[in-house]
Amino acid sequence: MKANMGNLDRIIRTALAIVFAFLYFSGVVSGTLGIILLVLGAVFILTSLVSFCPLYIPFKINTRS
Repeated sequence: MKANMGNLDRIIRTALAIVFAFLYFSGVVSGTLGIILLVLGAVFILTSLVSFCPLYIPFKINTRS
């Protein structure tokens, strides 16, 4: 698994995950949409930690410089 995410990409994903978690736990978003946002936030955190996004492979995207 070769890293394909740059630092800016990782920072943006982490920030979005924090925003999604805040929206859910503060009660702004609830129900199915809230669960979807939590799962998406967890995926963002996981991909940020490993610096690898599997969806980038088919599109040949590499944000790592």
